This record gives sequence, structure tokens and C-alpha cells, in this order.
Amino acid sequence: MYKLYGRLGWGSVLVEAQLVWYGMPYTMEEVDDLFASAEAREKLAPVNPLAQVPTLVLPDGRIMTESAAITFFLADATDRRSLVPSPGHATRPDFLRWLIFLVANVYPTFTYADDPKRFVPDAAAAEAFRANVAAYKERLWRQVDEAAKAPWFLGQNFSALDIFVAAMTRWTPRRPWFVGACPRLTAIATKTDALPELTEVWRRNFPRG
Repeated sequence: MYKLYGRLGWGSVLVEAQLVWYGMPYTMEEVDDLFASAEAREKLAPVNPLAQVPTLVLPDGRIMTESAAITFFLADATDRRSLVPSPGHATRPDFLRWLIFLVANVYPTFTYADDPKRFVPDAAAAEAFRANVAAYKERLWRQVDEAAKAPWFLGQNFSALDIFVAAMTRWTPRRPWFVGACPRLTAIATKTDALPELTEVWRRNFPRG
């Protein structure tokens, strides 16, 4: 049994959706708002010193963090390649590039913009910092959109990239912005939303749609 530390609607949904897709047994250890609660950060710190989600405790007690690393681990643990292309598969290079792009470039913008005072103490400067990060995030998303294929990000093969897109496009700047700015990603996200295997994951994490 796996234990996933997470919070509804947060980054833990990236791993939760994969656990559900693979049919892997897990329990969810919900955490309070890690930005607002020092107590929540202190509670999670013994498991993950960065006090971030997702944090996954394996059945043998070992701890996995970092959503990209967990993505590869789960594919290896199940010995299934429905979410991660096999080495040598034609789509493998694109998968590697854009998975790491999402977690190394796009994902950190949420960390910076959600609570900019952690990085820029001055209130006025923090707001300017937030605006600059938001604009940078939009440029990154447009780059991702240009790389996306159809019907799925890699073309004919559904992958974890589509799960990441479906979840992350629900965060700022949110779906209405993507409709106009990133039509390929919007189509991928909408198609992933409709997969019956993941319907309950999306409903639980994003009850407002």
C-alpha cells in the first residue's frame, strides 16, 4: 500500500491520477495549506524536508518526492508503459524533454507566484515579481503549446504528459486563458478530462470544474 501526502487540487493530483490509472492501492494523507500553515509544514517536514507535495511513501517505507521521478518509478513498479514510453520508442525523446520542461520550468512558477513574499519581502516589489512570473509562465505555456501534437501531446500515444497538462491547465492562468492562448493544450486537457478512468480524480480535486 502506498501513502500519498497531498492536498486536493495541488500538485499531488499529478501522482494520484497515475496511481488510479495503474490501479495501484494507496491511501491519501491530506495536508493543510502549506503556504498558510507553519504547523502543516512542520508536520510534513520529517517526511519531506522541503514540506512539499506530492510526497509518496512506498510500501517498504522508502520515500519518493519529485513528480517526474515518481512518474518513472510508477511505470517501472508496474512494468507497464501506458504512461511512460519505453526506451527506444520513437516518442521517448519528446516525452523526456517536455516532462522535464514542465517540472523544471513551468511548475516552479507556481512556487514563486503563489507566495512571492517568501522570495521578495517588500510588498510592492512582491507584486511586481508576481506579475513578472505570471507573464513568464504564459510565455512558457505558449512554447509547450507549439510542441503539442494531437490527439495527445505525443501524437497517437496517451502518456503522463497528458495528465500533467490536464491538471496544470486548471491552475493559474486557468482554463479560460488556455482556450484562447493554447488551443492544442486545451484540446488535450479536455480529452483527458473525459477519460472514464480519471473522472473521479478530477471531480474530487477540482469540484468546481
